[in-house]
Formats: sequence, C-alpha cells, structure tokens
Amino acid sequence: MNKIELLAPAGNLEKAKIAILYGADAVYIGGKQFSLRSRASNFSLEEMAELVEFANVHQAHVHVTVNMLPHEDDLEGIQEYLLKLDAIGVHAIIVASPYIMTLAKSLGCHFEVHVSTQHSSTNSKAIEFWKEQGMDRVVLARECGMEQIETMAKKQILPIEIFIHGGMCISYSGRCVLSNHMTLRDANRGGCAQSCRWKYHLMDGADEISNPEQLFCMSSKDLQAVDEIESFIRWGVASLKIEGRMKSAYYLATVVSSYRRLIDQIYEKGSVTPSELDAIRFEIAKAENRQTGPGFYKGIPDQTVQLYQDHDETVTQEYVAFVLGKKNDKIQVQVKNKFVFEDDLEIFGPQIPSTPIKLQSIEDENGEPLTVCNKPMQIVYAKWDGPWQENAMIRKRRK
Repeated sequence: MNKIELLAPAGNLEKAKIAILYGADAVYIGGKQFSLRSRASNFSLEEMAELVEFANVHQAHVHVTVNMLPHEDDLEGIQEYLLKLDAIGVHAIIVASPYIMTLAKSLGCHFEVHVSTQHSSTNSKAIEFWKEQGMDRVVLARECGMEQIETMAKKQILPIEIFIHGGMCISYSGRCVLSNHMTLRDANRGGCAQSCRWKYHLMDGADEISNPEQLFCMSSKDLQAVDEIESFIRWGVASLKIEGRMKSAYYLATVVSSYRRLIDQIYEKGSVTPSELDAIRFEIAKAENRQTGPGFYKGIPDQTVQLYQDHDETVTQEYVAFVLGKKNDKIQVQVKNKFVFEDDLEIFGPQIPSTPIKLQSIEDENGEPLTVCNKPMQIVYAKWDGPWQENAMIRKRRK
C-alpha cells in the first residue's frame, strides 16, 4: 500500500516551499486564471515552473486548482492554459467543470485530473461515474462521515482525497450563494465574501431577538481531524488535505509539521497513544486562529460545532523570528513580531521538533546589543543554547 499523501495549500511561492520543507508530500496552488480563492496571491506560470522544479528536488508534487465553475465567458484561453500547465510539468489539476476535465484528457495532458470537492461526491456510485469518465482521483465532500469514507475507501474504485484540517463551509461543500446575493461576489468563481462569518441582527418581524451586545453569525468551527488520521491510513485513503491557501507561512509550517509527525508515528509504530495525540493537538493549537471541531467525522454537527456568536479570528503574535542562516558564529534571523531578550522561546524547523532555546546574545547589523526586537523584517544576529536550522521558526513558548 502506498504511503498516504499529506497535501498542503499554498497562496504564494514562499508558502509552497515552506509547506514542502516542513513535510508536505504535495502542495495545491492556484493560477492567475480559472481558480477559486481569487484573493490569494496565486501563481504566475513562471512561479509554477520554479515551484515544480523545487518540488521535484524534494520528491514532492504540485497540484493546480482549475476549480472555478465557469460561465460562458470564463472559458477563453482554457486549452492554452492546460497545455502550458502540462509543459511546466505539474503533477495534477483539481477541476470542477466536467468540460475542463474531459478537455484535459482529450488534449493528452500528462498530469492527473482530480475531481474537485465542489462536486459534493458523497457515495461510491459517484466515484464509479468519475472513473467511467477517466478521472484519476476524487476529492470527497466535506459532509461525509467516517462510515461513508470507510466504505468508499475500501472499495478502491479510485483514489480518494479528504479534508483533515481547516475551514468548513456553512453550506454544502461551497454551494452557498449568500455572497452572490449580498455582495455580487461569486463564491464559485473565487469571490466568496464569507457572509456566514458576518455579524447579524437576528429579527422576528420588527423585533430583534439577538443580543445587541453579541450579534448572531452562522459560521462553522474549523475542521481538526487528529483523532481520525489512523483510521484514514488503515482504510487506504489516498490523500489527506489541509485547507487554507490564504493562511500564513507560520500557520502552514506548524500544521503541516504536526500532521507529518503524526502520520510518520503511525507508520513507524502502528498506532499512537492518547498522550501523543494530545501533544499533536497542542502543537497545532499554537497556530490556530479560530476554534476547531470534528466537522462531520463524529456525526451530523450539532450546536457545539458551530460559532453562532464567538467566531472572530484571533491574531497570534507568538511567532517572532525566521532563521535565515549563519554568519560567522552568529545565527541570522528575521524579526516577525516583537520579542525581548528575556522571553521564553522555542524553535521548530523542517527537521527540528519544538525545542526550548535560551538567548545568549542578540545584536543588530552594526553589532550593537539589543534587548528588544520590535521592528518587523529587521535582520538581527543571535546566539542561543539549542539547535538551529535554516528555514526554522522561533516563537514564544505556550505554557
């Protein structure tokens, strides 16, 4: 059985490289055309080519989202675009439009064609249909429960991909039209305004029944499936997908490395202990900016998996520095958020688990000692007790 794939999102080239360095087997990205998440930076063809070259060096794959549901005037240039993706050497495209799927196959493109979650595939008959159309993988709807996934995975009709972490849609796998109705931003062509996360006055006729001090929203908690990973591996699921092409590099490094560690532990030992699962959850929580829940994996979500009031995203400032390299006997780091010399810090990196460090010295580029680093993007030079690695990240320790 092939080892399960860990698939990470990336909104730009820097994030894609970080995701791969921190353990992703594949990354999925959007181009400047034909892709959802229009507010993500997205990739030019030149950047895609650079990423494919980087991924090949690290034995990773690049999947490109061609997942918008196109209107009549959205299809101009699609054939040329697919041929360019093929020439670049991307490994797969993720597609919602049946026309684009069959076009890619008819053109003889070498990449795989994966059926997007936008199709809400929730049963084995749907997978059989997509196999008959010549598709290579199906991304299941987020609304599938554990028993349904087990049944579909064990039938081995086509490789299946499932979401394990990130944002959940209040509608049915992205079929909401609130954004279209309220803002004229088409959710299925990349413009979702996330209207479910707005705050509303809840009215009964002319009477307000919401608390004016705590307005109503209808957002879902983010998905977090640490408890289910062992089952997915045992059932033969092909790919575990993290959501979040608009998330930060720090978020990706934290979440990807945590799931990488969990997957590797399961393959090495056959299972993980409750305390080891707790450690993974604690690590992931260091980058979370919204509450999490099990999605549909523990049954139909009840009110405990929704965020009717307390839904605001929190901005963490625990991530304080990025390791660039070493110059003479000092480690060169770039400041990300304010920290002081006395802070209790830890480092984690592509090959470094979270490890406490104690600063011995820190100075600016002129060699002047610093007690406070509060200028984002400033390059400083430090010494500390503990490991270091290029592309590692430093953060304040969470108690």
